[in-house]
Formats: sequence, structure tokens, C-alpha cells
Amino acid sequence: MEDQNYILFESYLSKELSQDEVSAFESRLKNESDFNQAFNTYKELSFFLEHKFEDESASTAFQNNLKTISNTYFEKQEPSKKVMRFKLWHYAMAASIALLIGIVTFNNFSNPTFNDYNNYKTISLTVRGVEEALLKEAENAFNSKDFAKAEIVFKRLLVKNDSNNELRLYRGIALLELDKFDEADSLFGKLSKTPSVYKNKAIWYLALSKLKQKNYDACLDVLKTIPEDADEYKQAQKLIKKLD
Repeated sequence: MEDQNYILFESYLSKELSQDEVSAFESRLKNESDFNQAFNTYKELSFFLEHKFEDESASTAFQNNLKTISNTYFEKQEPSKKVMRFKLWHYAMAASIALLIGIVTFNNFSNPTFNDYNNYKTISLTVRGVEEALLKEAENAFNSKDFAKAEIVFKRLLVKNDSNNELRLYRGIALLELDKFDEADSLFGKLSKTPSVYKNKAIWYLALSKLKQKNYDACLDVLKTIPEDADEYKQAQKLIKKLD
């Protein structure tokens, strides 16, 4: 099915479809999110391939390579019930991008991910001057990974004790789990500049935030600021090696 989609994508981009086929195609783009996402990925890679080679000799060599790929790739495909006329270039482009998508997908899976590192220890909060019931509610929500509830309760606790760095750190983690990156990064950034036992932990989670956002360069930059005496140093060095 994906192979047929790649050919259909290339045909659409090359304006080879009839008006009815264009209407059907654009209807699928609106109504099928997976189809739309696959098309946008294909379109981006198609643009990359078309502009990869600027001089004529490189372009000619590239097209010859595409022909070889297309011959190998499509000789294994079953004949379609509906005959569609495509230029060899269209077949070659579709085949090449299909292969490139496979490579990109493989590379994405080979990269470290946020979920490799978000295994939190059970927390036990002991804070004076706040309501015990509310504190227990935050603790239970975090430990059960109900981060939406935990974030709300931590926020309420911080209204009463806004300088508590422990609560700020855990609220930042909850925000990170909820993909509220701006708020989480802001909290981690402020904590990383505040002298406390949570300073290096805040730097570590700021790096993980960048990792979750797939901003690998920023993640590396943050990781390299973790000092050698930090508990997170060894883990940070391992992650740096995976990202380099």
C-alpha cells in the first residue's frame, strides 16, 4: 500500500493525475491524517532530492542512478489492475524517496529518545508550611504518572511556597511529560541558575526536554554543562556519546 502511495504522491506532484483523481487525492489529504503526514514527508524529501545536485553533471549522474534503482525496485512489484502512465523519472523518484524514507525511519529509531530516560524514582515529599493532604495528593499523582493532575497540584502548592526548589523541579518534570516545553524549560532554566541541590538535576531535565523535542544540538550543549561531581554526570556522558 505504501509503494502505491509513493507513486500516487509523485504523480500528484508531477501533475499527472486527472481532475477527478486530484479531487480524490486532496480529499484524502483532508480526511486521512496518516496519508497527509506521509505525503508531507514525501514532498519534503522530494524537494531535497530535486535540489541536491546543482550542476548538470551531478544531476545527470543522479538521474542515471535513479533509473537503476527504479528498475531494481519495481521489477518486484505486482502489475497494477489500473494502468497508469508514468515517466521513468517518476518511477525512479518514487522508488528513491521510498528507500530514503526507510533510511530516515531507521535513523530515527536508532537515536536515543526521551522515553529511554524518564524512569522516575518514587518521590516522597516532606515540606513544612503546606497542607498535608494537598502534598500527599501531589505525591500520589506523580508516582502514579498522572502528570496532568500532578502539575495542577504542584502549581497550587507553589502558590503557598513559591521558593521551594523541590516542588519547582517536580512541576517542571510534570510539564515536560505534558509536552509543555516552554514552561518546563523556563522552570529548569531558572533552577539551573539557582544554587541548590536541585541545580544539576534541573540541567539534566532541561537536556531531556531538548531530547524530547528532537533538538539534538541543544541537548548536547546542555549536557556538556553538567559538572563532573554531579550525580547525573555519567548518564549525561553516555547520552552525549549516543548523540555525537
